[in-house]
Amino acid sequence: MGVTAKTPEGKEIYRDERHYHAQATTCRDSKMVYGAQNKASYVRDTSLQPYESKDETFEIKLPEGVRTVEVTVELNYEVQSPENKVPIHKVIRSVTLDR
Repeated sequence: MGVTAKTPEGKEIYRDERHYHAQATTCRDSKMVYGAQNKASYVRDTSLQPYESKDETFEIKLPEGVRTVEVTVELNYEVQSPENKVPIHKVIRSVTLDR
């Protein structure tokens, strides 16, 4: 999942990326492995479960004088490498501090 925030002029002021997948170890050491062929035991599960919502919090510090930003959240499926992404869902919202 990638989150970006841009000012109305188009300048990017925030970028964050989070990865969701099962993490495991080979049981021979404490090194994390991600490929199914290497997994022997699960350490923790950070994957997204079907039909379950997941709350995430992102704190974006705005520069002086900026009161409105355009926030883009993209959910992608990575196939074997971070460069090979399949877009699943994208949401763009304008967020303002003004009432």
